[in-house]
Amino acid sequence: MKLLVLVPKVTGRVMYIFDLMLKQLLGLEFDMVTDADQFMAFDGPKLHYGPQRINDEPFIKSVDLLFERHIHEQSFRTVGFEGTVAPYAVYGQGNLMPFDVFAASFFLVARYEEYLSQVRDNYGRFRAESTWMFENGMLQKPLVNIWAIALGKRLQEHYPELPVKQAKFEFIPTYDIDAAWAYKHKGLYRTLGGFVRDMASGDRDNIRERHQVLRGKREDPFDSFEFQFALQKEFKLKPIYFILCGDYDTNDKNISIRKPAFQSLIKRLGDYADVGIHPSFSSYLDINKLGTEIERLSEVLHRPITKSRQHFLRMNLPRSYQKLIELDISDDYTMGFASQAGFRAGIADTFRFYDLENDMVTNLLVHPFALMDGTMRDYLNLDVEASLDLAKQLVDEVKAVGGKFIYLTHNETLGGQKRWVGWPEMYRNILEYVNA
Repeated sequence: MKLLVLVPKVTGRVMYIFDLMLKQLLGLEFDMVTDADQFMAFDGPKLHYGPQRINDEPFIKSVDLLFERHIHEQSFRTVGFEGTVAPYAVYGQGNLMPFDVFAASFFLVARYEEYLSQVRDNYGRFRAESTWMFENGMLQKPLVNIWAIALGKRLQEHYPELPVKQAKFEFIPTYDIDAAWAYKHKGLYRTLGGFVRDMASGDRDNIRERHQVLRGKREDPFDSFEFQFALQKEFKLKPIYFILCGDYDTNDKNISIRKPAFQSLIKRLGDYADVGIHPSFSSYLDINKLGTEIERLSEVLHRPITKSRQHFLRMNLPRSYQKLIELDISDDYTMGFASQAGFRAGIADTFRFYDLENDMVTNLLVHPFALMDGTMRDYLNLDVEASLDLAKQLVDEVKAVGGKFIYLTHNETLGGQKRWVGWPEMYRNILEYVNA
């Protein structure tokens, strides 16, 4: 059974967001027409999207956003809706919803506001605190999923036979390998430099720990891989690893990928899970450097690299995604904030990147993550107990809409040493809660 949708004009934006909302999230097949007579004559479920209602069929009043091609400052009214706040409020008789749900969802998923504001943090990243969602207390709500479900229920009130799908919750653990080891396999100069820094700072504990690890008397504090493998087996996880393969630099301090030990680890990770590139801090917007790093990882694994997540979550829209597309990356997992937990694109599901600069949908699949260990520990200054509470809250939000919950953690965190004491247990608690 197909839904017939009447629109005043078919544009790339219209097709993109209707395909996301109706087909992907609600499982509804639909046809789109611009002829009102054809729409009126159709004997089946219908939806009219436009500036003015013409009959008694389900109607959503439109604003201009989806019928434009340019990018400009947005001015809209907000409205409360079923526990959320929504932009693009509309008024009038017969509206299925009190706001333009398609324009509102497009505004969030296309990250429209990130093209408008030039405010960035000290790493050149768009600030979570600058988003409309954060300002309205909605960053921790998967708004697009919530709104899609509400739309589906309203359509079923008119057409009970309409086959709206029930979405299924999915948990995806991801690991960023910024530094595989704290002390091991660093080479002579880096190892000596580490001892010198420790002695200069008077850090005797670090000197002792480094010495014991290098002599084989103690496990490297970042080497949590056996723990990860055990969890993957116990909870039947299907994780994704993102490997930093850049040259050594101020913010890129992983082991050289030329080291046999690192290559062996990468191959072992590839036996257990999917592996993607973790583009270095210094490769930001440098397509040649990024291409080199992808090639390095591909040569180690002997297979194409199609997944990516930016180091430091350092991303510029649309440039970063345009360069990934040029290098045949098909899936990116950077969509999230370092400083705040929640849903950067307002959605807890995979979606295609819409390039607003060129006003076109692309084939790059964006997988937004909801929560990162460093966000809780370093930005929000939460202890283990409060971090677990936040994780449970977000898991509940995603379970309620049958979305995807992507969690970002690091091997250092799961080592459970120093600043990360108690975090391996916290991660296990998250996994148990997810599976409860």
